[in-house]
Amino acid sequence: MRLVIARCSVDYDGRLTAHLPTALRLLIVKADGSVLVHSDGGSYKPLNWMSPPCRLTEHPAEAGQPAEAGQPAKAGQPAKAGQPAKAGQPAKAGQPAKWTVTNKGGETLTITIEETLSDTSVELGVDPGLVKDGVEAHLQELLAEQLHLLGDGWRLIRREYPTPIGPVDIMCRNDSGEHVAVEMKRQAGIDAVEQLTRYLELLNRDPLLSPVHGVLAAQTIKLQARTLAEDRGIRCVVLDYDAMRGIEREGTLF
Repeated sequence: MRLVIARCSVDYDGRLTAHLPTALRLLIVKADGSVLVHSDGGSYKPLNWMSPPCRLTEHPAEAGQPAEAGQPAKAGQPAKAGQPAKAGQPAKAGQPAKWTVTNKGGETLTITIEETLSDTSVELGVDPGLVKDGVEAHLQELLAEQLHLLGDGWRLIRREYPTPIGPVDIMCRNDSGEHVAVEMKRQAGIDAVEQLTRYLELLNRDPLLSPVHGVLAAQTIKLQARTLAEDRGIRCVVLDYDAMRGIEREGTLF
């Protein structure tokens, strides 16, 4: 992962256009190719980003040739791999450095860097994935045994199906023989939809799996998450944990 703190402006050109005026920001380049632009507010959400697959091209302040992605450069000259730029060295006036990030759809994110304060790269290695709490893990186990709740004729392929960005909770086939990736949550919000969307983007690149459909399964699903999921073609399923465990609720008069 590469972390750059820089004074920069950002322009997005794609389904719409957006502009972030010059300010001090954190730029993150992940090993999966994604590029994120963060401010010091807004919690975990980036101001703008580009999801993989995408291509990052760096144009240093004075170099005639673009630097290769992932190799931080000192202001005014390309750096050797693994050698971050020195903090506080601004690009020359009138010649700012520039990053151009392009995805397969032709959308572009242009980051114009006026000053670089810090540029470091760290190898994080393979992430073991999220360790789920007892209820969520048990939900996954129960659903894997009760796939009829999703549809008749569904068949389990594997729990914790591996991907480069973490395991999918359940991978199965529907009654048509198509693959379905199921993401499990106790309470599903927009984060769960984004997580499943990233899984689906990766899985659908594999011609042996594609098309891969998505199911978001949870005890409760927030309205905003349901709306976003359905807009992206992801099916939402609400699970009754007690019923799946065979626990009958006491009857009520009304």
